[in-house]
Amino acid sequence: MKFKMQNKQNQLIEKISVKHLVVGVDIAQQFHVARAVNFRGIVVGDPLTFKNNEEGFASLLK
Repeated sequence: MKFKMQNKQNQLIEKISVKHLVVGVDIAQQFHVARAVNFRGIVVGDPLTFKNNEEGFASLLK
């Protein structure tokens, strides 16, 4: 079963193309940090720190 899940995950990763931007978010209790990377894993821009509330999430979307 675990092998099938890993295979599915690998298939999804292989679909990432030059048109994609991958955003990862480190979630914490008061502040979160988001970072974007391109399809090759190269960091794009600076990390964005935002508060764990509705205003903070709105700033992430901007």
